[in-house]
Amino acid sequence: MRTISNKKDIPIRTLPKEYGNGIAVSKVSAASFLADDETMHAHRHDYHFFVLQEKGITHTEIDFEQYIISTPTILYQSPNQVHRALKVENIEMYILIISNENIHPDYLKLLQNIAPLKPLSIRHKELTIVRQAFRLCTNLYERKSDKLYLSSLQDSCNALAGLIISLYLRQVRPSESLSRFERITNEFFRLLERDFLTEKRPSYYAEALHISVSYLNECVKDVTGQSVSHHIQQRVILEAKRLLYHSDKAVKEIAAILGYDDYPYFSRLFTKTTGMTAVTFRNKNRE
Repeated sequence: MRTISNKKDIPIRTLPKEYGNGIAVSKVSAASFLADDETMHAHRHDYHFFVLQEKGITHTEIDFEQYIISTPTILYQSPNQVHRALKVENIEMYILIISNENIHPDYLKLLQNIAPLKPLSIRHKELTIVRQAFRLCTNLYERKSDKLYLSSLQDSCNALAGLIISLYLRQVRPSESLSRFERITNEFFRLLERDFLTEKRPSYYAEALHISVSYLNECVKDVTGQSVSHHIQQRVILEAKRLLYHSDKAVKEIAAILGYDDYPYFSRLFTKTTGMTAVTFRNKNRE
């Protein structure tokens, strides 16, 4: 996949023009994976990325967490996550790349509610059906001359995405069994992911949920053990870390991107939250 980026930005891998339908499906070997050097460098996607790793070992890093995958595993990466492959050995995997426009709205909403997701090991029975779904999508992807090509490709890829989402949802309690506190907390995190760059006030999220700030804090603290302000700060700091590590932007520029016109305040917040200055974090993690 092609990368479009400014020298100072985190690279964003976009779908090339030849994938104009917004969907790509393929089987990937170790040789083809290693031939794509960009995968070994930190980047984001502007699309949704579903993976089935059948065999081999991959060492990957997603938002500063490293994972070693050595068993059959599914993986979903959302467009905003920063990741890179560190090492691969004898891998066989399938990938599905799909744009927002092509995902069923119900699936897109579910992904927004449960992301970010970690790699998920799957058993033999699950591996078999996910592999079959990927093979079907891969075969249909090659049948570009079919009269109903795009429709059948969209339908099959959504079935595959739904299957992977359903496997992840087994790890999540069904919404009907959640308490009111848990439902409100989940909705807060959904809003936070969408609006954290522009909205830092707990009152904004409380108003959006039609509840008081004190009740929102009570819900979030009961479920997570931390306050609303804490989670807002942590989300902002994660984005700051991404930009400090993966781009060459000045700290003052990063503060502005994150919605802080008061640069000294942002610097104090970063230091208080992480225990080190932004410059120290950048230098330490680039050694």
